[in-house]
Amino acid sequence: MSQLPLALKLKAQAAFASFVAGPNGHAIEHVRAVASGERPESIWLFGSRHTGKTHLLAAACREAGERGSTAMFLAPDQGDDPGLVAELEALDLIALDDMHRVAGLAAWEAALFSLFDSRLQRGGLIVTANAPPRECGFALPDLVSRAASMALYRLEYLGDEDLEAAVLVHARERGLSLDTAAVSYLLQRVSRDLGQLTGWLDRIDRHSLAEKRRVTIPLLREVIGP
Repeated sequence: MSQLPLALKLKAQAAFASFVAGPNGHAIEHVRAVASGERPESIWLFGSRHTGKTHLLAAACREAGERGSTAMFLAPDQGDDPGLVAELEALDLIALDDMHRVAGLAAWEAALFSLFDSRLQRGGLIVTANAPPRECGFALPDLVSRAASMALYRLEYLGDEDLEAAVLVHARERGLSLDTAAVSYLLQRVSRDLGQLTGWLDRIDRHSLAEKRRVTIPLLREVIGP
């Protein structure tokens, strides 16, 4: 199981400041308010891959930690022990990623039901999945009912202008300076999936540092091709 106690392994880019909201502004503001303790509520986020779900969970944990709260990020696999869920109750914020991966597993569903049931009143729970609760394949009706009672948001892909802005934000987080021509070149030649784009930025950053050169179109050609 992937566990992120607050002070460990949070990437520098995993912050609200590096998340371009685009059409997801209301969801981002609600997640931030829950992470900060301003709104004692629970949220279910769903959407396709690389719409920023994991980034938001990590950003929420970082926000909570910076305010002196306790938080934990969990991304369970089917073979993991669901008993760990019971140990989370004392935390101020719980961030659970990809919950559809344990749908249909009786022990996991029972553990999640107990957690969701208690957190509906207390708040401080943010969950992600690839679909809304009723479409994830959970077998336990009471679990689906509790999950469906959370605030529900679908995360959408960014449009062209927002995607360009996101590339610039992630580039700055890495200390890279990209002009408009360089951003256009990158978007025309690699996947427009933000997850893959940030991977390319990491490669560009390493190449730029190794060559001791600023990022230009000739340098981009060396990394990603003509």
